[in-house]
Amino acid sequence: MKKASRMDIELVSFDMLKQSKALGVFPTPVESIIRYSQLSVDTKTDITNIPKNYLSRTSEALKRALRKWRGALDRREKVVYIDPNQPEPRKKFIQLHEVGHEALPWQRQTYEYMEDDDSTIDPDTHDEFEAEANYFASATLFQLDRFEEEMKKLPLEIKSPMYLSKFFGSSTHAAIRRYVEYSSKRCALLVLKDPEHTISGSCDVRNYFQSSSFTHEFGEITWQKTLGIEWTFVQDYLKKRKFHTEGQFSLVTGDGLTTFQYHYFYNTYNAFVLIMPVGEKNNSRTKIILRGEAQ
Repeated sequence: MKKASRMDIELVSFDMLKQSKALGVFPTPVESIIRYSQLSVDTKTDITNIPKNYLSRTSEALKRALRKWRGALDRREKVVYIDPNQPEPRKKFIQLHEVGHEALPWQRQTYEYMEDDDSTIDPDTHDEFEAEANYFASATLFQLDRFEEEMKKLPLEIKSPMYLSKFFGSSTHAAIRRYVEYSSKRCALLVLKDPEHTISGSCDVRNYFQSSSFTHEFGEITWQKTLGIEWTFVQDYLKKRKFHTEGQFSLVTGDGLTTFQYHYFYNTYNAFVLIMPVGEKNNSRTKIILRGEAQ
């Protein structure tokens, strides 16, 4: 996405947050933003029950796509449809994605109906309109620069984005990704999932992200799609470990053989491996205690 587009989207997001009185309120009150947008949300209607005049105007290809829908915007009726089976934090992101389609002036005069599936709400989508709506949703949910301001107060550890996800009301996945992408520290995030094909002792890589300072020192690390049991974090995944912060492994990078430490968290959907070089500075004195954690 072009830098100018990002700036234009951020201006729309800021105005939306301010006018809806959501700016500086936490978790971000998505319902206030929806109300200000003069939209309503339908989380109960199944796709097969969406009004006939909606489906009658869609192509067969669109109908097939809607079978895996996660959200849809009906501009004529000013209704946002949300897949009721999605986790609550993801519903918030999808709602803001649909608001983005309506709020961004250059998208407003396009289609009467817009639908979204897993591919269009993926932050890595190559579709320009969908990428813009995703950027709007993320910027609005994390209240623009406020995420970075809060992040800088916290230590470099996986508990920090876990705390921030609760603070802003986002999914853990979205918060950890943003934490790495906006960090000035050397860190990276590996997201693991179950393998698409049954291969004993392995798991697949869903996503991988690096901070700019990590890339500057170690280069862009490329992971194979499927990782084997020789990796300690794969062993953690296969053992269904929930959380720990004492992981370590070595890897040849652009800076030679490097030893990394990692923090590990599994949320029943994916495992998140926060990677940092051993000795990375951590100046914050803030101690994060998550709910249910002994002090």
